[in-house]
Amino acid sequence: MTVEYDLAVLGGGTGGYVAAIRAAQLGLTVAVVEKKHLGGTCLHNGCIPSKTLLKSAEVYTATKRAAEFGVMTESVKLDFSKVQERKQSIINQLHNGIQYLMKKGKIDVYEGIGRILGPSIFSPMPGTISVELNSGEENQMILPKNVLVATGSRPRTLPGLEIDGQYVMTSDEALQMSELPSSIAIAGGGVIGIEWASMLRDFDVDVTVMEYSDRILPTEDYEVSKEMERLLTKKGVAIMTNAKVLPDTLQIQNGIIIQAEVQGEMKEVKADKLLVSVGRQANIENIGLENTDIMIENGFIQTNSFYQTKESHIYAIGDVIGGMQLAHVAAHEGIVAVEHMAGEKTLPLKYEMIAKCVYSSPEVASIGLTEQEATEKGYSVKVGKFPFKAIGKALIHGESEGFVKIIADRDTQDLLGIHMIGPHVTDMISEAGLAKVLDATPWEIGHTIHPHPSLSEAIGEAALAVDGKSIHF
Repeated sequence: MTVEYDLAVLGGGTGGYVAAIRAAQLGLTVAVVEKKHLGGTCLHNGCIPSKTLLKSAEVYTATKRAAEFGVMTESVKLDFSKVQERKQSIINQLHNGIQYLMKKGKIDVYEGIGRILGPSIFSPMPGTISVELNSGEENQMILPKNVLVATGSRPRTLPGLEIDGQYVMTSDEALQMSELPSSIAIAGGGVIGIEWASMLRDFDVDVTVMEYSDRILPTEDYEVSKEMERLLTKKGVAIMTNAKVLPDTLQIQNGIIIQAEVQGEMKEVKADKLLVSVGRQANIENIGLENTDIMIENGFIQTNSFYQTKESHIYAIGDVIGGMQLAHVAAHEGIVAVEHMAGEKTLPLKYEMIAKCVYSSPEVASIGLTEQEATEKGYSVKVGKFPFKAIGKALIHGESEGFVKIIADRDTQDLLGIHMIGPHVTDMISEAGLAKVLDATPWEIGHTIHPHPSLSEAIGEAALAVDGKSIHF
């Protein structure tokens, strides 16, 4: 039997399920096809579990420093099994919440693999979905007016490097570790690699990071990258930049031995495990794209600014289209897509208005252009920078490293970029996001009264510093 819907969503991750909810709010009949668990990578293998482990690492580190705050503890022990139990409990609670939202929105969920079929007696256009149900029952046929591809991504690996889940892992396998290794080598110093480096070092693991670029966090502002390198090195992380990991040198002997070429010199790294963190690739295989005219470029689905593919009734969002591979981006892309297909007035996303975060210790958050990008685009820039060491609340927290940096256009006074490294900046960045949306100037931010004592004072002071008027530094 074929069931008709206004919309079928392939993938129940953050982008997919948010899009489904918005479509239901607009009165569309909606089906979601998810091969594993609603919530997708973010909930089960990414954002939520990794940040839960990072919080445990933060608490563990803070407890070891308790004497600095006048709190005396005789001994601090880490029970990693309890850490993992807490992680799974949070995942389960949020998963139950998403299931409730599906029922509330009267959204049908099919557990299985959905594939787009070509033109048939059911439809003159490709778009009929055949769902191979996990239950093993006969395939369910879905006939939607519109399709939204939100199948997400998976960890990429290095060619020739086999992931065995024991000695060589991606973040997927690392999240399932039952016990911590004594040492780990991390191939990749981007966002995921640095979050894991920070977390595992805080859990007392010896960590070596091998980054191909000339600096870790290469997409962040240069000064933020260098400050992160300094602070991670200070806590004991060994960092190698300009390092080309050589997969064919891997040896597994009760641990791993691998070599990296660093500016022509061969360096050997030994550790209990190797974590491969070199980006993510789109899940575009085995979903029937070959039955459509959808364009693929560099492994990603091509869309217009409203996320329509070359097949105008088939949309795609999130990691499968590349761009900013972030959960909150996928969610808002999904909202734009369903509003467009429903005939609502909607505007394309402005990606320069979207914040990105690194949940390491210290945290990093940014929005807009880096100083180098702004200069390369021809802007005449002026920069304000303010350190957390001059903020009373940061000293109270015992976390006074880092700074806030604001980049503005000298001619128009427009904000070009805001970059932060330090305590709780992933929560503070939303003020910068609002400032960008409202087209605020540094003067307006600087004359917004920030409560004292608060970490957010650093934003106000950095804004004043753009014109050399900061008060406390």
